[in-house]
Amino acid sequence: MSDTDLTGKEIAEIEANVDAVMKKYDRESNVRHWKGKPAVIVRWLSALFSLYCIYVTLFSTAMPEVRLNVFLGLILILGYLHYPIRKTRHRVNHIPIYDLLIMLAGVIPFFYFAANAESIIKLALRVTSPRNPNYRIMIAMAVLAILSAMELCRRCVGIPILCVVGALMVYAFSTVRFGKVIYDLYYSTGDGLRSTPIEVCAKYIVVFIIFGAFLERTGISTFFINLANAIAGASAGGPAKVAVISSALCGMVSGSSVGNTVTTGSVTIPMMKRTGYKPEFAGAVEAAASTGGQIMPPIMGAAAFLMAEYMGIPYSQVALKAILPAVLYFAGIYIAVHLEARKLGLKGIPKEELPRILALLPKVYLLLPLVILVIMVSTNMYTMQFSAAIAIGLAIVVGLFNSDDRITFRKIIDALEAGGKGTITVAVACAMAGLVAGCITSTGLASEIITMVVNVSGGHAFIALFLTMLCCIVLGMGVPTTANYCIMAATCAPILMAPAIGIEKICAHFFVFYFGIVADITPPVALAAYAGSAIAKAPPMKTAFNATKLAIGAFIVPYIFAFTPAMLFENVEPIIHIADAGPVLMNILVALEIALICGTALLGIFGVAASLNGYLFGHMNFMMRVIICAGGLSMLVPGLMSDVVGLVLVGFVAAVQYMKCKKA
Repeated sequence: MSDTDLTGKEIAEIEANVDAVMKKYDRESNVRHWKGKPAVIVRWLSALFSLYCIYVTLFSTAMPEVRLNVFLGLILILGYLHYPIRKTRHRVNHIPIYDLLIMLAGVIPFFYFAANAESIIKLALRVTSPRNPNYRIMIAMAVLAILSAMELCRRCVGIPILCVVGALMVYAFSTVRFGKVIYDLYYSTGDGLRSTPIEVCAKYIVVFIIFGAFLERTGISTFFINLANAIAGASAGGPAKVAVISSALCGMVSGSSVGNTVTTGSVTIPMMKRTGYKPEFAGAVEAAASTGGQIMPPIMGAAAFLMAEYMGIPYSQVALKAILPAVLYFAGIYIAVHLEARKLGLKGIPKEELPRILALLPKVYLLLPLVILVIMVSTNMYTMQFSAAIAIGLAIVVGLFNSDDRITFRKIIDALEAGGKGTITVAVACAMAGLVAGCITSTGLASEIITMVVNVSGGHAFIALFLTMLCCIVLGMGVPTTANYCIMAATCAPILMAPAIGIEKICAHFFVFYFGIVADITPPVALAAYAGSAIAKAPPMKTAFNATKLAIGAFIVPYIFAFTPAMLFENVEPIIHIADAGPVLMNILVALEIALICGTALLGIFGVAASLNGYLFGHMNFMMRVIICAGGLSMLVPGLMSDVVGLVLVGFVAAVQYMKCKKA
């Protein structure tokens, strides 16, 4: 039997475990069981919702108060049709009467607001003032809508984000007039439930979620795994490197660390174990790589488009600035698994059992929708949502040519259904992010939080960054990528951008985005690592700590670009200053500086990875590990002096290790 093939028994075990793993660690998988006609009805409702979202985002001219209220109302309907009150409620074709009542209690206010938007807008603050004869009804409807949305969030996203929302709402109601808070959270234009997160979700993110669902049905995931096998399968510890490459490619469009871990991990983790990796290491590799897929440009789990909106810069710049940190992240994991393979004496998969790159070239057309999408968005050829719609059409066309996994009408409906269902969690979490922002705006809490952090940190940026990192990891537990960033952008980024801290806007947003993402592999609530451990049948906490060690780049690099924006290609100074240099020469010098930053950063992450692994050409003692770690960290910091010092230290350890190994 080849190393790349699984036995029938293994396949059966994997298929039996995947659903259980997803239901245990991924709230989006804890759905009601529909069969027969009810299943068909729910399926078509989800598909029609996707079509409605595509139509609205492309052609609707309705005011935001109409569009967003209808959108949120439909989200509540689909949400309560899909998610039961708790995990153990799995009766087939059953929805309790109390779920229907909760759903109606939230849906009616949203649809009422949409139908009477103009008159409500004209009332402004009077809508929740005692001067309005109907103010009790208006307040009651707003409260019911907010509570219904929060309950749906508990079911499909989790409790951590609700704890934050609840605490902020208690603070808001205790410091600001009740009616004013209700107005800010529900009726205000551009605040609360209808603030930037849900506007961006309804306008951009939903079509990219649908695009991702169509892309998966073209068979691109299989192409990515085969490509990764062809590139790295034959090298030492090949299956682990395959996991790193394939998860990076699949994860950038999936938008779910847990989902990506289970999808690709069901193939790669058994391969890694069979090669000789320990179970906890195999699960950790897949979890770390799958989580990193969310920071992989150009898609970044659809968060790239949201970041462009928040930071006020073109999408193409977001994707460009994300390249080096993402490369360092995956380079660190790749180097770690290579050194682990060398240390354990592991071999790769025989070349005759691997797909050849030339044989995969005929399938390269599967990348066409993704490539065209990036080109259209980067060049501002069309709007982001129109570009995504074109990419969806291209995905269907491309799928028709894939004879191995041809797209059919059923798969098209499957994709629309998956897109509609996938939107629920993101939309609800974005709505909660809006409530967080609304509470902060209503109370003026932002300035108080900033003052508190500045006082605790004593004005030291590093301490402020560390405190913000802890907040991001806590707030990011179990939250989808795009909604995760919404919360971080509303709560944590403004702290770093305060004049007393002085972190630049772009660096602050990337910092909070990265640490919100790594919450999925950081103990104690490391959902992606736990999912990987379940497939690998390894201890969950050991897997989580291994994943954290492998993803060390995500914990180091954000601190570096926070202090030196050049790592994000921001404010890059030329390597050599020449008086009266023309624009062409200046561009060449800047390009050389960027190349130097990239090269030394890669050497730096190599030094850090080798130090953590404790192996280079042979086993390293404690002192050698400290020296090569110091050298790696030095080279990660852009600057000529730090690069020279780092190169000397890493070169010294490498030379000593090489000579020692050669002598032995």
